[in-house]
Amino acid sequence: MLTLEENKKWFKEAKMGMMVHWGLYSILGGEWRSQRMEYIGEWVMHQYQIPLSEYTKLADIFNPIYFDAEEWVKLAKAAGMKYIVVTSKHHEGFCLFKSEVDDYNSVDATPFKRDIIAELAEACRKHGLKLGLYYSQCLDWHEPHGGGCKDKVLHLDRNCPCYWGNTWDFPDNGRKDYSICFENKIKPQLKEILTKYGELCLIWFDTPMSDQTAEQSRELYEMVRKYQPACLVNTRIGNGLGDYVSCGDNMLPKSYTEGLIESPITLNKTWGYKSFDNEWKSAEQVIDILRKCNEKGANMLINIGPDHLGRIPAPAEQIFRQVGEIIKKKG
Repeated sequence: MLTLEENKKWFKEAKMGMMVHWGLYSILGGEWRSQRMEYIGEWVMHQYQIPLSEYTKLADIFNPIYFDAEEWVKLAKAAGMKYIVVTSKHHEGFCLFKSEVDDYNSVDATPFKRDIIAELAEACRKHGLKLGLYYSQCLDWHEPHGGGCKDKVLHLDRNCPCYWGNTWDFPDNGRKDYSICFENKIKPQLKEILTKYGELCLIWFDTPMSDQTAEQSRELYEMVRKYQPACLVNTRIGNGLGDYVSCGDNMLPKSYTEGLIESPITLNKTWGYKSFDNEWKSAEQVIDILRKCNEKGANMLINIGPDHLGRIPAPAEQIFRQVGEIIKKKG
């Protein structure tokens, strides 16, 4: 097992990883009641303020019969990637792992009945790829006390300030207490993903809102150190903490850095699957972004969104294989 310093050295040399956004939002594919969203697909619940009474029904039909963890991992390796980061829980609150504290997960709430993170962890071990897990630690639209309800923030699609939490099912923000969600769901689920799936190279936190205190960020960071001493934590844990810098979405570093840094980049325009988003970057464009990232000392984390059946879209697979061939030829 690596030490923290050894893992930092590995991360600095990794150069490229694959990110996967997958959840119930993948079923909708960016559409809701004859509307097609311009914004990123995984925000469909928030975009259209879909009530939980309707949105949770998606779990009843979540049955990705073509999901194959080994296929995903082997594709990442073929593209020259050194690690994969998967959304264990995104803002919708649905988990791709068996959780003892919330049955809103791929094992207990769906006909699929499988622990997706467990299968990916096993495939990564088998094929020698590092596994990292994304976990939304503040926003959780399934929880009455989820974060994002303290202050309004600019919504990148609507171009106006709005609450990022669930204010349509739970409109009384004055009665919300994020610490309830934090203690009852966030902390125990973080412990679950840190202790059930073997060695993780990193935990990818996201969207720390003003609801999340410095003490809570510190508590999460110390949990990672306790259960996985070598596991890296990104700066989106919030409040100035983290072992490496997560650049803004689709942003590259402005200058070279000796420190640890990573640029999350989408292969098309979305993170979660949108059936009609075909604005794919070419393999040559991906290689160019990779070069620009690496020249500035950063890893490129390139994202794809599988569809509701568990398939990586054919154009994405073709592009990744072309990237791998270019790397083999040119180094």
